[in-house]
Amino acid sequence: MNRRYKREFYLDDVLQVAPALLGQHLVRQQPDGTRSVYTITETEAYRGEDDLACHASRGRTRRTEVMFREGGLLYIYFIYGMYWMMNVVTGATGTPQAVLIRGLREASGPGRLTRLIGMDGSYYGEDLVTSSRIWIEPAGNTPPFKAGPRVGIDYAGDPWKEKPWRFLVTDEG
Repeated sequence: MNRRYKREFYLDDVLQVAPALLGQHLVRQQPDGTRSVYTITETEAYRGEDDLACHASRGRTRRTEVMFREGGLLYIYFIYGMYWMMNVVTGATGTPQAVLIRGLREASGPGRLTRLIGMDGSYYGEDLVTSSRIWIEPAGNTPPFKAGPRVGIDYAGDPWKEKPWRFLVTDEG
């Protein structure tokens, strides 16, 4: 069928998965049957209930329920009344972690990339391991990258707003 990542990949800690996703292929099976392939260039890690920038820090809610399930599922939410955000759930059941996909080679910015690939709220809880419409495939070694503070989370305060949990490809070869 395809070379998609298996469940074990997503069960690692978010701080391992977030940089490991850089340079890998996000594959979207379009409604017309065509297959679109995008390269992941930027991610951010959100690590559980103690991370005040993570939605799970406010507890288990209807919105965050999928974050408390096993890794490999999509956590999708709507912001500013106009953008869908795509997050990959990581870790074991009961350990809410997720990687925000912030950029693709083909689109910079998390709202732009979900528009490009045609993503909406129907993807909430989608399983990247078994889905017929979206998955991630290995594309080789992780390219060179830099780590820095996450974007737009000043509300979380110190030390959370300064954690170097944003990962960005520096050289796409």
